[in-house]
Amino acid sequence: MLLTDAKTMQELDRKTIEDLGIPGIVLMENAGRGCTEILLKEFSPGLEQGCLVVAGPGNNGGDGFVIARHLSQKGLSVRVICLCSLERFRGDALANLNICQGLDISILECADETSLQANQLLFDKSGVIVDAIFGTGLSRNVEGHFARAVDMINDSSAGVLAVDIASGLSSDTGKVLGCAVKADCTATMAMAKIGHVNWPGRLYTGRLHVVDIGIPASFVSGAQIHAEYFQEEEFSACFKVRPPDGHKGTFGHVLILGGSRGKTGAVCLAARAALRSGAGLVTVAAPRSSQFIIAGKLTEAMTEGLPETPVGEPSYHASEILEELYERKRAVCIGPGLGLSREAEIFCQEVIARCPLPLVIDADALTAVAGAQEVMRKGTAPRVLTPHPGEMARLLDVSVGEVQEDRIGAARKLAQDNGVFVVLKGYSTVICSPSGKVAINSTGNAGMGSGGMGDCLTGIIGALLAQDYSAWDAARAGVYAHGKAADLLAKTTGPFGYFAGEVADWLPRIWGMAGRS
Repeated sequence: MLLTDAKTMQELDRKTIEDLGIPGIVLMENAGRGCTEILLKEFSPGLEQGCLVVAGPGNNGGDGFVIARHLSQKGLSVRVICLCSLERFRGDALANLNICQGLDISILECADETSLQANQLLFDKSGVIVDAIFGTGLSRNVEGHFARAVDMINDSSAGVLAVDIASGLSSDTGKVLGCAVKADCTATMAMAKIGHVNWPGRLYTGRLHVVDIGIPASFVSGAQIHAEYFQEEEFSACFKVRPPDGHKGTFGHVLILGGSRGKTGAVCLAARAALRSGAGLVTVAAPRSSQFIIAGKLTEAMTEGLPETPVGEPSYHASEILEELYERKRAVCIGPGLGLSREAEIFCQEVIARCPLPLVIDADALTAVAGAQEVMRKGTAPRVLTPHPGEMARLLDVSVGEVQEDRIGAARKLAQDNGVFVVLKGYSTVICSPSGKVAINSTGNAGMGSGGMGDCLTGIIGALLAQDYSAWDAARAGVYAHGKAADLLAKTTGPFGYFAGEVADWLPRIWGMAGRS
């Protein structure tokens, strides 16, 4: 699903009205009618108790007037509260206000907190509330009686439909601008917006519906749109069907570097996930004192011993055998359980700078490059970085709060400054390419907040790279499959308490689902 921002959406509206000649009032009518259809589908029992439309001063309020008219014409009880003087309405919104007044639909003017509070009962008694306060152009914090209206909507027991976007959300980032309506359902116009699905906007959007208001598909395809919501359809589209005569050599050999003393579980999880993701062969290269432990845990993977330091981490001399390790491999993963000593750091930087193969960089390897990002720019093959917010903060030398404030901006900066692919993990994981393309993932749940999940993702992406997926497809499909496997576990096992290894073991089901689509 393509995602747009406020500026692009406004330009699409303008082109449709001015270049194609479809009047704005027709677009508003289409929007209101489409929202009404969604209301009837999603909230039928609640509508029998009555509907309250809370309208703001712009075209979002105009959409609310159209909704009120359609509900009234279906014999349903509907009232409208306007959060501004009725004299403020202009153009298409004013035309629809006049129609509502002509039909004797109840419209109350609540332009201050006192008058709004006097109508508290309408919020309490309505079965459904339509949030038509602010649209996608909001850029300032919600304050005053508008903020009070948001609170009254959120405090009610009514079902809530947001028109276009939940009032108080930035459509470009999903950031809460002071306060925001928590909708059960959102009906957005023409295209989904980044703010609907990016953190934390996804928490306020509820079930998302896209209403066709008449903007031509050719206008959308011609727009500069660089973001997508990665769902089942996109996952299936990039899935590669395996040839029936394929063998272990066909499906690639993954090399995983890590597993220092006391951290062998990390590389074992990465290897397990790589094998569960279809890699033909997997080799784990770890310090020699860890090699036998890893070999005992992994029946299906091979192991290589690396020269090591006294504390069981890769030594300077481990770099001397890299060329040998790369032979006949198609992808490399580095970081799970690698270690943080100075020698391990130098070894890691050498791999990242010189590895001729697609490379996944995670965990301790991200720490190793945090102060030496120039090594990432030396590589000739794709690099995929998979930081969590703390690791991203170290890479950008900012606070975790700053990363979370603008997750897309943070991922874009790291990707574009260093020519790498970035997977910023977390709720609504963000994937960004060196060109600035963005995908926001749709799968995953809070039960994934446990040790080893990141190692599992590293192995998945490494396996897809070894099977000749592009770095962009490997990152997006890997993140989706990882989250989807966890979602199925959450449904069958419980919302939390499942292990990263169990997620890996569910991966074949996910690949099977993609193959059947």
